[in-house]
Amino acid sequence: MGGWWAPPLFHLGGYAVNKKIVVGISGASGAIYGVRILETLHRLGIESHAVITDSAVRTIEHETSYSLSYVKSLCTHLYDDRDIGAKISSGSFLVDGMVIAPCSIKTLSGIANSYNDHLLVRSADVTLKERRKLVILLRETPLHLGHIKLMLSVTEMGGVILPPVPSFYHKPTSLDDIVNQSVGKALDQFGIDAKLFDRWNGLEV
Repeated sequence: MGGWWAPPLFHLGGYAVNKKIVVGISGASGAIYGVRILETLHRLGIESHAVITDSAVRTIEHETSYSLSYVKSLCTHLYDDRDIGAKISSGSFLVDGMVIAPCSIKTLSGIANSYNDHLLVRSADVTLKERRKLVILLRETPLHLGHIKLMLSVTEMGGVILPPVPSFYHKPTSLDDIVNQSVGKALDQFGIDAKLFDRWNGLEV
């Protein structure tokens, strides 16, 4: 007698989960955040559906020592940003949410205004309309009022604005420590404890 088939479960932080995460990498500075997220999902065996814009490719090549072929190898599925008919452009394709790391102001503006001319913004729009988690690692400073209004608009739609602001209570000693803490915080939003940084445990008196 046959039984129901179920996909494999991954055990993270003591909980059995089966996740599908959309990962968008825009052309903003901070490409390492997107790469580190892909590395972490790959290490944990979590299915990733990635969109890397043309501008992001240039940023990866300029800011990091990673080859594009290496970054592509981390993706379970990789889509062309011009492929507006890809699986992740439809809400009927089930995923657990989306993270954009880093997110440029241009991309944020597209999301805030539902300007879905490319797959990255379309996927984010789908995430919001389906009431799924959208986490945005916005890379810009200082901010003018227009930027703040865009963040407010996306927040009101249900998105989470999570700028990669470093903390220092865990006493980072390298750039990796700083990157990993922000990436860990982003993945926390999806219930994924990647154990990338030491959590706050209170001050010793």
